[in-house]
Amino acid sequence: MQTAVRTHAGLVRQQNEDSYVMLPEYNFFAVADGMGGHQAGAFASNLALNVVKEQVMTSNTVEDLRSQLTNAVREANRRVYELSRKEPGKEGMGTTLTALWLRDGIGHLAHIGDSRAYLLRDFQLDLLTVDHSLVGELVRHGSLTLSEAESHPQRHVLTRALGIEAEVKVDTRSMTLKSGDLLLLCTDGLTSLVGDQEIKSAFLHTKGLEASLEQLVELSLKRGGNDNITVLAILLD
Repeated sequence: MQTAVRTHAGLVRQQNEDSYVMLPEYNFFAVADGMGGHQAGAFASNLALNVVKEQVMTSNTVEDLRSQLTNAVREANRRVYELSRKEPGKEGMGTTLTALWLRDGIGHLAHIGDSRAYLLRDFQLDLLTVDHSLVGELVRHGSLTLSEAESHPQRHVLTRALGIEAEVKVDTRSMTLKSGDLLLLCTDGLTSLVGDQEIKSAFLHTKGLEASLEQLVELSLKRGGNDNITVLAILLD
């Protein structure tokens, strides 16, 4: 199973705190959205992805990929956390992280924060991750509706992020994939303004991955998006 990959990043803020990694030769892809103000957020997201990337590139091909990915994210958390406590100006920095590693027809996901992963298969779009955010928790507990969540003033408050604490819980899952599957990794600069049905429609009714990605980013910007937007699309041949 081979992968065809397209990416698009729409940069809104002068300081871009989003980072992403594409390693098609290792079938590894990830996005991260940093926080911490000034340069700290960008530093955190970039550091976290670099640590995970190093672990992937030196991985043991015999060991379980899901376990290796989990350990790589935990190591990234340790590195970001330690530097946040040592370096002036980086106090409290952290980042979201959503990573996908493919092998032998199986996709392994690791996730922290409110970036997202989706699977588009047979005209059905499924969200593969859970938002670790205050609003996300309220929706899951029935205290907010999805429409109320879209305009909630605290919708960007995270309940879990990489690098904030010495230890972090990593959400993981593995799924069997097939030819024709389209996987999306994106930061909340997109999903805070563009709904799931609009994401689905862009890929079903727009010709070509690049055009679909462009349409989604433009739609977000037209709606007044003031955050960075990063979207990776991975099409399985």
